[in-house]
Amino acid sequence: MSVKNLRGLLFRLADLPYETEWVEFKKDNDAPEEIGEYISAISNASALHGKEAGFIVWGVVDGTHELVGTAFKPRNTKVGNEELESWLSRLLTPRVDFRIHETSLGGSQFVILEVPAASHTPVRFKDTEWIRVGSYKKKLRDFPEKERALWSSFSEKTPFEQCIAQELVPGSDVLSLLDYPAYFDLTAQPLPEDRKGILAKLVAEKFILPKGGEFYDITNLGAVLLAKDLHGFESLQRKAVRVIVYKGENRVETLREQVGRRGYAPGFSGLIDFINVFVPQNEVIGQALRTDVHMYPEIAIRELVANALIHQDFSLTGTGPMVEIFSERIEITNPGIPLIDTQRFLDAPPQSRNDRVASFMRRVNICEERGSGIDKVIHWVEAFQLPAPDFSVSHQHTKAVLFAYRTLSQMSKTDRVRACYQHAALQYVSNRQMTNATLRDRFSINPQNYSVASRIIAETIEAGLIRPYDPENRSKKHARYVPFWA
Repeated sequence: MSVKNLRGLLFRLADLPYETEWVEFKKDNDAPEEIGEYISAISNASALHGKEAGFIVWGVVDGTHELVGTAFKPRNTKVGNEELESWLSRLLTPRVDFRIHETSLGGSQFVILEVPAASHTPVRFKDTEWIRVGSYKKKLRDFPEKERALWSSFSEKTPFEQCIAQELVPGSDVLSLLDYPAYFDLTAQPLPEDRKGILAKLVAEKFILPKGGEFYDITNLGAVLLAKDLHGFESLQRKAVRVIVYKGENRVETLREQVGRRGYAPGFSGLIDFINVFVPQNEVIGQALRTDVHMYPEIAIRELVANALIHQDFSLTGTGPMVEIFSERIEITNPGIPLIDTQRFLDAPPQSRNDRVASFMRRVNICEERGSGIDKVIHWVEAFQLPAPDFSVSHQHTKAVLFAYRTLSQMSKTDRVRACYQHAALQYVSNRQMTNATLRDRFSINPQNYSVASRIIAETIEAGLIRPYDPENRSKKHARYVPFWA
């Protein structure tokens, strides 16, 4: 925010007739615990009152609203050995992309902490959710009527895709901000002869909204899909895909890090190419030649990255999709808890919280039309004889992990059970049942070692992930198995 805009914001807030539930004035109070509680309270109150953000302002006297300045220096403040900003971010759940602005006026210093409104769940500091009641900070649980109203406000929110990324943009600037040639290339449409025709197509797709005259609003849908540079849209900078390449099996040493800039649709092919450059390779000896092949099937990487983009929870601020490449695995992480159980990724009908993003990505063949992407991932992982991918949820994020090749003896019991379950599920959705023989093929187990496959099947049954297809059949050799949900 520019100095001019900051000073204008300071004057507007100070001109409020009284302290509101979404604005808090302070002079020098720099107690970290109290700041964290106020961020929770202001974020929740802003959502309750339909505000995009609330503010904590240092340097304004509560009551008189006199501009007196402050001695508080947030960027020089530490809690133990940790910087205040980092400490607050770590203890707020879900993560809040608050911003600290500092400005001066008449020789006095002022601090404005901008707090985005809670978007899908109440914000809590440590283990407590807070709310503003008048000018007081209170625990949300003590005001059930406000808690009900807050949850109701989340359900009434405008979907992310329909929200505005940039307002009142001249038509010529729209064409500078959005990669419209890529749109016409991806959709196999001829490029209109004039700007009016191009803008009309973008309006029809809901990428932009006409606002009268030559001005348009660019929607989040248009920006996240077609931006020439996502960093040109302040609210979407963190939605760019981050790729990190590490030297070994941990995050100690980083070899390369790159943050994408283009919208998801025109940037997807380049993203996959970039990832594949750093994927380890295996040497395969054929009849006459030695060739190098990627450690992981490219189609599996493509499908998992596409899923991470499409199914992310855009309402989670301060975070975005990430691909981390280690020497023996790839982790693909997206913000948000999935709408279906991770154990049912393979068979459940697709559900997306971002229908329009998903629809366009399907139209341009970036992701699967029928939700069969995970089927393909499992199929190709088995074809490459890799350990089964792991799907997990933690800290408001969903993670998919692809593992490099390991022999069966190098796999843990958890690895074996997960692979057996996924194999049974893949067989089932292919209108077949798993047997000892199909599992031996999956793990490249010699037929004479069928007891090894039998032991893995027994472990997976014990874990409650598969069951006999015909419980009356007493022959283990010819028994068939299906996933627990079948």
